[in-house]
Amino acid sequence: MTAKLWCFGESGNSYRVALMLTLTGTRWQPVFVDFFNGEARSPAFLALNPMGEVPVLDLDGRILTQSGVMLLHLAQRTGRFGGEDASEADEILRWLFWDNHKFSGQIGTTRFLMNFLAPDKRPQEVIGFQQRRLRAAYQVLNDHLAARDWVVGEGPTIADFSLCSYLYYPEPFGFDRSEWPGIDRWLSRIAALPGWGHPYDLMPGRPSDRQTGRA
Repeated sequence: MTAKLWCFGESGNSYRVALMLTLTGTRWQPVFVDFFNGEARSPAFLALNPMGEVPVLDLDGRILTQSGVMLLHLAQRTGRFGGEDASEADEILRWLFWDNHKFSGQIGTTRFLMNFLAPDKRPQEVIGFQQRRLRAAYQVLNDHLAARDWVVGEGPTIADFSLCSYLYYPEPFGFDRSEWPGIDRWLSRIAALPGWGHPYDLMPGRPSDRQTGRA
């Protein structure tokens, strides 16, 4: 059976799941959610996910929400990217929680405020505050990766896929790979994995589509 992922190209939370599905060789198809025109708040979507959030994954008829849950479930289901033992599994979970609270959760908000709001509605003080917090988070991850190839253990895991999920996007949010050599090398290693794809290649929907009226 082919899995279905409700997603849209601009969503880093969707991208981490799309990447995991792809790298594990799981058959899947994207279902485009017109997020910027309010589809995630529509009655039909809320019936699918009452939280009103993207992504949503249908895996053999089981509906999963929250990207971290999807990553953990797929790691257990496929036996891949979930760590080599219980100690690594705990460390992966630690990084997933940190990512949600300190890293990708902050990046997603900052990127949205800087790129997807009308220029006259962008709260510059809030953006500046977010960027300062993020610099501290970038430093934590960069230092961690300074002498290691992967976030946990000796190979890629869902911790890597979660943490990288916003860092390949072209829209500016205050992150420059050249400033963070540990992160830069790590992102290159992930992009070299067989089957890796850019978020705008794996999922439908990108800013240029909205600008030209295609999505």
